[in-house]
Amino acid sequence: MELSKRVLEMQESPVRKLVPIATRVKKQGKKVFHLNIGQPDIETPKVFMEAINNYDSKVINYSFSQGEPKLINSIRAYFKRDGIIFDEDEVLITNGGSEALTFTTIAICDPGDEILVPEPFYTNYNGFTGGVNVNIKPITTLAQDGFHLPSKSEIIKLITPKTKAILFSNPGNPTGTILRLDEMEMIAEIAKEFDLFIISDEVYRGFAFDGLKGISMGSIKGVEDRTIIIESVSKRYSACGARIGSIQSKNKKLIKNILKLCQARLCVATLEQVGAAELYKLDDEYTAMIKDEYQKRRDIVYSTLQKIPGIVCEKPSGAFYLVAKLPVEDAEEFVIWMLEEFDVDGETVMLSPAEGFYATEGLGKDEVRIAYVLNTDAMIRAMYILEKGLEKYNS
Repeated sequence: MELSKRVLEMQESPVRKLVPIATRVKKQGKKVFHLNIGQPDIETPKVFMEAINNYDSKVINYSFSQGEPKLINSIRAYFKRDGIIFDEDEVLITNGGSEALTFTTIAICDPGDEILVPEPFYTNYNGFTGGVNVNIKPITTLAQDGFHLPSKSEIIKLITPKTKAILFSNPGNPTGTILRLDEMEMIAEIAKEFDLFIISDEVYRGFAFDGLKGISMGSIKGVEDRTIIIESVSKRYSACGARIGSIQSKNKKLIKNILKLCQARLCVATLEQVGAAELYKLDDEYTAMIKDEYQKRRDIVYSTLQKIPGIVCEKPSGAFYLVAKLPVEDAEEFVIWMLEEFDVDGETVMLSPAEGFYATEGLGKDEVRIAYVLNTDAMIRAMYILEKGLEKYNS
């Protein structure tokens, strides 16, 4: 018996594939600071569990395939704060942002079609697209340019008759880059000229540092019918395990057809939707507190990296990641070495090799993604260990 080419050719997650090594060394007594995965350590707001605990029903029924109306209306109110208006039939609740992206890809692409994505990009985009035989075509961005987009003419060169959409995360994972307004307007121009969809992954919106503000693609006029916004409670509300995401679009035909996919998987978990509805009601004071905390963590990471000889990185403007070029030939070998062979008083650090965040072969080989998701004391300790590790590795 043979497995499908589709599943055999899918990329293994570079974020998770080294986890068995970390698990093994932890069983041997070594402490590992996990900077390899975007799992926040900030407490999930209590309103989430309070809402679930107060859920008064003797039976946990199926939810609606579209999603719980209470959650849909909470999300609509959240966008309305920024002047972005969605009707009830323009929002779909999904099992995390992952399902939102998978369903969106299925709805707008046929097998063999292409989606343009700025690289480096969230590596699971490969899984969401490759799993349904859609190809990612990379728009290469460079550290020396702050991972901002190249010119319009360079992007247009990549468009073929099979191109169906431009997908990007903003703020960016893994780079922490926030797109400027002129970049978003350029994407809108290209989408209109070449009749493309725009998929705006906004799960880190609100994480904008140094006085910047992340702009939703929903604010850009003239492309409302081709803009698809991906949302999630995972990062902003530190509720990754709740698996609540959503799709927002003014294109009612698109939403109506994605609803077929939602119906095929029945519904999203009822209780998690009940909790998530309360998260979206939290005011801007909560978001400001979270943003300030991550900015402190970013400053610890960036200031340490600036002191280490041979490291090249740009200061991220948002999200809670940065990509750094290390003074090593193979970042994955270094990450494994840090886990298996190095420690400071029984403690070590785990990073994500960045090669898997690129689609262009050969890029990212000497780079890592660092997720600054631990408290400030832990980040200070982790960066000290990383500094000592690089010192010994290169000696």
